[in-house]
Amino acid sequence: MSPLTRRQLLALGAAGAGATAIGGTGLWWTTTGGPGYTGGEQLIEPQVLASRDRVLELELTAAPARIQVGGREASVQAFNDSLPGPTLRVAPGDTIRVAMTNQLQAPTNLHVHGLHVSPEGNGDNPFVSIAPGESFDYEFALPDDHPPGTYWYHPHRHGHVADQVAAGLYGAIIVEDPEPVPVTRERVMVVSDLALDASGNLADVSPMQQMMGREGEVVLVNGQLRPQLTAAPGERERWRIINACPSRYLRLQLDGQQVRLLSRDLGRLPIPEEITEAVIAPGNRIELLVDTTAGSSTLVAAPVNRGGMDAMMGEGMMGGTMMGDNEPGNDEPIELLALTVSGEPAQTPAPVPEGRPLRDLRGEPITARRTLDFAMGMAGGMGGGGAMMGGEGDTTMMAFTINGQEFAPDRTDTAVAAGTVEEWTLVNSSPMDHPVHLHVWPMQIIEDGDCDLSEPRWQDVVNVPALEEVKVLIAFEDFPGRTVYHCHILDHEDQGMMGTVEAR
Repeated sequence: MSPLTRRQLLALGAAGAGATAIGGTGLWWTTTGGPGYTGGEQLIEPQVLASRDRVLELELTAAPARIQVGGREASVQAFNDSLPGPTLRVAPGDTIRVAMTNQLQAPTNLHVHGLHVSPEGNGDNPFVSIAPGESFDYEFALPDDHPPGTYWYHPHRHGHVADQVAAGLYGAIIVEDPEPVPVTRERVMVVSDLALDASGNLADVSPMQQMMGREGEVVLVNGQLRPQLTAAPGERERWRIINACPSRYLRLQLDGQQVRLLSRDLGRLPIPEEITEAVIAPGNRIELLVDTTAGSSTLVAAPVNRGGMDAMMGEGMMGGTMMGDNEPGNDEPIELLALTVSGEPAQTPAPVPEGRPLRDLRGEPITARRTLDFAMGMAGGMGGGGAMMGGEGDTTMMAFTINGQEFAPDRTDTAVAAGTVEEWTLVNSSPMDHPVHLHVWPMQIIEDGDCDLSEPRWQDVVNVPALEEVKVLIAFEDFPGRTVYHCHILDHEDQGMMGTVEAR
């Protein structure tokens, strides 16, 4: 892989300008509505499938589906004809058994994102491939001490992940808290984005969109456009929010309401934090406690600067076609949903009890230190899995690598000793942010710019800003086996920014 030259960057900029000029979707055309869309219906939550006698058994079919999205007929892909798929609700110690059938035209599989379960055999195994027309029986056994929280499931068949998630294949998983939080109600909110053509079919994706990470023309909550919520003053709601977008970062704001952060990705904070906004990268989840105040409020996703090619050439060198907010000509907040609080005040909920202290690995022995470098550059020729770019007679491939290598499923990149704690330095030498996800084992962030990490902070998707680095500690406990780590901008993963790790 070689660094991007100025000539190649200018060619990329020209390609981006062309995509803008012809009205391309995704990164180049993102609005709060989109042509022909309507919204404003009451929020509908997916069907809930709950465990019984510590087991949840279900059939899950990935298939094309024709549904209504924002008042338009849309041809998407969905689990069990639902956008999102059903919500799976379990408790620590439960077992989930999924009979999954593939009715797509491409191979697929299933990843239970964030769950601490075995990566081997018919567990959370990213190397399983379910051919079109075939089925596979999964079994995920949660440990008795599994962290409560909001998780999700989606396909993870390398080379098809971004397409299938962008098409609508995703759903929520709730691991119940053994110590319930006193709330009036819970709401599950799966945020995704979608791009359709004039006929309501999934829009084509250009190489430029794949390189930058696609962003759909409409942003949905539970498959709906700008849904409505109602509540009485003085209620307390628990909002479980999942960022199921392939590439979009969400800077969430809810003015006019009292909002506290209860959880990031997994577990819960011992004491909820009062916040005015929360940024969640693709794959991240948060849980919010919303203490309602009379009036109308809108949950918005404000623009997020996740980097761009202009950073490699200097501000303005791309003629405005690839600016850092990733949404040229659209820097307005996107309205996700509206909350109306009115009526007689509700009875005041009981105080939120303090949660259990989070584990802190900083006092435990570290057996190894490693550095992973997430990089982007140009690779000559037509080989590899990167996005193809052309300009001025050249044909080159954009390479997405970790430590200089593109993903190879048969190669083991990192071998770790089971039962040990390691320190990983996640380096981003590229001009774009990369949200790094490690399967099976969550990460404790110990260095991240000027963030306050005096209290333990655990996540399974850790954003590494452009040209910066983040340090994490990982306890490779409970399960031997082989799995992956990767960028959760799913186009980057599909194009090679993924590696393998084996605990043995």
